[in-house]
Order: sequence, then C-alpha cells, then structure tokens
Amino acid sequence: MVSVSPTLPREGFSVIELHNQLLVPGFVDVHVHLREPGFSYKETIFSGTAAAARGGYTAVCAMPNLKPVPDNMEHLQVQLDAIAKNGKIHVYPYGAITRDEQGETLADFAAMAPFVAGFSDDGKGVQSEERMLQAMLLAKSVDRPIVAHSEDNTLLPKGWCVHDGEYARANGLIGNPSESEWRQVERDLRLVRETGCRYHLCHISTKESVALIRQAKAEGLPVSCETGPHYLLLCDADLQNEGRFRMNPPIRSSADRDALLEGLLDGTIDCIATDHAPHSAQEKSGSLQESLNGIVGLECAFSVLYTQLVETGVVPLELLLRAMCVTPRRLFGLPGGEIAPGEIADLTVLDVNRPHVVNAADFRSLGHATPFDGWGVSAAVAMTICGGEVVYADLAQQEAL
Repeated sequence: MVSVSPTLPREGFSVIELHNQLLVPGFVDVHVHLREPGFSYKETIFSGTAAAARGGYTAVCAMPNLKPVPDNMEHLQVQLDAIAKNGKIHVYPYGAITRDEQGETLADFAAMAPFVAGFSDDGKGVQSEERMLQAMLLAKSVDRPIVAHSEDNTLLPKGWCVHDGEYARANGLIGNPSESEWRQVERDLRLVRETGCRYHLCHISTKESVALIRQAKAEGLPVSCETGPHYLLLCDADLQNEGRFRMNPPIRSSADRDALLEGLLDGTIDCIATDHAPHSAQEKSGSLQESLNGIVGLECAFSVLYTQLVETGVVPLELLLRAMCVTPRRLFGLPGGEIAPGEIADLTVLDVNRPHVVNAADFRSLGHATPFDGWGVSAAVAMTICGGEVVYADLAQQEAL
C-alpha cells in the first residue's frame, strides 16, 4: 500500500512512504565537476552521472573548468554533445564568466545563456572588481545568475593546504585564512546591491560568509548560497594527513561548522552541494601538502547527512530534503520537485533503515578520495528514476519494493 506519510511535510513537495521506504523528488546537485571534455582520466560524463544516479541525483549542474573551457558556443557545444551521448541523468552546464577562466575578457554570455544554468569561473575567484561588475550587468541582461567561487588571491599564502587554524599550527602547515573567502563575498554583495544581479555563492565555509549572506537576504537582495556535506559534518580537528581531506575551500574550524549548521537551519543556506571533484589516485594518494584540491561525495552525501544530522535530531528530514530536492530547482529554474500527475518523473527511493559502511573503493566515480570513507551510516538510496527510466537500483533492496 502506498500512502502519503502523515508525519512528513507535503507543502511544496511530496514525500511518499513505500513499504517503509520514502519516495521523494530526485536530488539535485548544483555543483559538480564531471571533468569531460579535457580531463577524462579523472572522470567522464558517463562515470560521473552514474555516480550521481547511485547517490539519488537526477540532475546536476556541471562546472566549467574543462578543456576547452565553455566560454563560447563552439566550446560549450563540445560539452553539450558529450552530455547528450553519455549522460545518465540531466546535466545542466555552467558557462564560464571569463575566457579560459583567466579573469580578464568576459565570455560570450549572450550566445550561451539559453544553454547554461548560470556563469561561473569556479576554482578561481574573479579578482577584478571591475570585471565582476561587468559580468553581473551582463548576466542580469541575459537573466542568468553569477555562480561565484569567492576567493581573494591576495590573501592566500603560497603553499597552503588546510585552514589557517589549530590543525595547521599544530602540524606546521601553511593555512588558508577565512578572510580569503569572506572578503570577496563582501565585495560581491556590494556589487549585487549596485546591479541587482542574481548571485549564488558556491561552497561557503566560514561563519563570516554565513553572516554576510544572512544580512544580504534580510535586505532583500537576490542572493543564494550552498555548502557541502564535509563543511557541515567536519572541522579541522577531524583532519588526517591524507589527500582525501584536502579541498578548496578547506574544512575550517568547529565554530565555522556550527555557523553553517545554524545557517542551514534558519534558511540562510539554501542548498547542499557536494562539489564533487574527482582526481586520479596518483593525484590524491599523497599527504595534505602533496595532493590536489578536491574530493568526491555524490554517492554517499545523503547517507552521511541523514545519519549525522537527521537521526541525531540536528536537522529535520524536511529541511534536508528541501536542500537536496526542491530549493536547487527553484533557484536555477529546473523542472521537477513534486510528485504529482503531469510532473517530470525524476524520483528517488530512499531506504532509511539500511545500515552499511561507506566504501569508496566501490564508487562508480573514477575518483575515490572522500573523507567519509569507512563511515558507518544508516540510510541508502534504493532506486533512482530519471525521466521515467530506472537509472540506478540497489539490487539487494529490490524485494523491499
């Protein structure tokens, strides 16, 4: 028997109980790196979307740090063709803000706008205030958001590998200061006030960024933001000297983590995005100092978030689902988000009574570096349906369906 659960909220979206499992709108991740074209030894569109499907995602937004960088239609078309050929779920690419993500000449916003979710130079902050102002004005004219990686290079010490905090000092490592993030957030919000451009802030990691976004929303500015599972669940006291703990921005202090959780609870933080950033085993097998920035998370995000935040009573299930299913669609104008006749059949079946251990070696992604490897979790994705087609099924759970 299928029935709408009386214990779960239905306003704005549906959650359906199905033999002790939950049927929800498919997850959406607005920040992933699929690496193709240009870096297919790290990930391909096929492997990355297979990983996303396994994690319950029916749509992802793909970052533009590719080769060629999608900064004009000719370059973007290479990516669009690969998505059409090999994508297992919906993939919405971003166009670059600047040509080759070099922070100088603006990309061809007008030509790419109908085909992209927004514009980003992710991996690099746009250093020039004048250039960001021009980009915001142009993005507003084509009705697309600026999706910003906020980082002031003048505040970054050479050779940083972790947050500038207790772990860095205890282990003699060079740290990345929180100010490198929030100073550029401060600048960009000033430009949003001037331009009225829609602005989405990537992977916020600091308490100051949370406070700035909260104030901007109170002013009514058209701003939104995301954070990642690793920033919500870890702090620099949890670091180990392994490449799977290195990313940009870095995992910061417990005070930052607590502020991020508070921001999620009060609506300052709109959505949770994994910043899935696969690298080869060689690129991530060294120490913190020796490894590249970037971790993967698509295949275990829901499991670790549900276990650590929902089961412990820190975050209501409704809020987690909104951050993963509904709000990302609203922010980026993507279809779906409700279970109703005539709606797009992008659905995820969740088993919230499925104890297991996260095993990165079994990931479908070509990348296996995650700080959550070996974590015990209590929930799993049982099935993912995209466009009415089953794109992932946990065969061990089929009898429960």
